Amino acid sequence: MVNKLVGCARVRTLVAVVLLLVAGTGKAATTVEVKGLFAGSALLVIDGKQQLLKQGRRSPEGVLLVSADSKFAVVEVDGQRHKLTMSRRISSGFQKAERASVRLQSGRGGHYVTPGRINGKPVEFLVDTGATSVSMNLPTAKRLGINYRIGREITLSTANGLAKAFLVKLDSVRIGEVEVRNVEATVSIGDFPEVILLGNSYLSRVEMSQDSGILVLESKL
Repeated sequence: MVNKLVGCARVRTLVAVVLLLVAGTGKAATTVEVKGLFAGSALLVIDGKQQLLKQGRRSPEGVLLVSADSKFAVVEVDGQRHKLTMSRRISSGFQKAERASVRLQSGRGGHYVTPGRINGKPVEFLVDTGATSVSMNLPTAKRLGINYRIGREITLSTANGLAKAFLVKLDSVRIGEVEVRNVEATVSIGDFPEVILLGNSYLSRVEMSQDSGILVLESKL
């Protein structure tokens, strides 16, 4: 599906943001952001105000927490119920929000190099469908403030032989408007790879298509 790309190493802040657009004349849109999920309660930010709602309780803005556990919450807004899971966007009236997408132009050799962000900090990625996960070298991890030592130590097989690395979790990886949270990554001890590899721990969680040298990444709803 995608042009042949570079073959390289194979290598819980739970945040869910859901935009609930309250249908009806004269009603303003209500924004609900889920900051934490617990058994029987949820930490919500409703129209910018943070509050902990217990199951069966309604906020002053009219948002009812129907149920909640560590995986998802069910809220009711304007008579409509919505199941909120991480990184999913929905709207009342059962209309799906538009998917975020980004188009990447291939460069020399058919490779895709693109700017992006890791944990909100600007980086450059090389799209690598042969890489198991997002992969970076040690200097890059230090520059991004990633505490790789809390990760699990592993050994990678590279073109130059075996290499020590750490398996970590990134809060977010973003290309354009296409963001994926809680992304697995490897930090290799050394200077390889020179460019951060955008591997399948990100790519498998977005939709990919290609047309005339253009790679399209689209968020999944």
